Amino acid sequence: MIRKLYKTHKGQRGITGLETAIILIAFVVVAAVFAYTALSAGLFSTQKGQEAVYSGLREAQSTLELRGGVIATYGTEGAEGTGTVKLISFNVSNVLGGEAIDFTAPTANGTTGIAAGGTSSTNKVVINYIDNQQTVNDLYWTVTKLGNDDGDSLLESNEKFQITIGNDSSGGTLLNALPTANLTANQQFSLIVQTPIGAVLEIERTTPAYIDKIMNLR
Repeated sequence: MIRKLYKTHKGQRGITGLETAIILIAFVVVAAVFAYTALSAGLFSTQKGQEAVYSGLREAQSTLELRGGVIATYGTEGAEGTGTVKLISFNVSNVLGGEAIDFTAPTANGTTGIAAGGTSSTNKVVINYIDNQQTVNDLYWTVTKLGNDDGDSLLESNEKFQITIGNDSSGGTLLNALPTANLTANQQFSLIVQTPIGAVLEIERTTPAYIDKIMNLR
């Protein structure tokens, strides 16, 4: 009986302890490589997620908020086709009490009502005008600091700036800036305020049926 069993298993060999150890080590190495890859991918995703959150927060904190009404000043009184608007003013502050926004006023390009182009101008904030007949980029504007103010041109927490499109004494007005047609009565228009960082502030209004000396465009 023993001889038969010996003949049956003759030529077969078992697995030694060394071979078992090699196989185990191979499994451990492969598992470690996969674990490192998964961990690296997780850390990379987390970092990118944090960057996206911080970028979104910074943009939100650098966004302007319109405070109060939009005031239009007449060039000439009258109804549509006769009355014209030459100046537009509005107040802004930054939302969430966040990042300061540089409101250094633009350099005038003569009396064109447009800011000086290229590196000649000092403004970081750009204001564009749009109506159904024309688009004008980089209007000339001035800034007046209201209430609590620390003396610089940065719009910071708890500060409000009054922005006026055009100027009677220098730089020109909307009457100079609009090349196709003046802003008149019963006309819809938009002002697009673009800051270096943060969302664009779009102010859309319609002028009344009759242009008075001073109008609150609600």
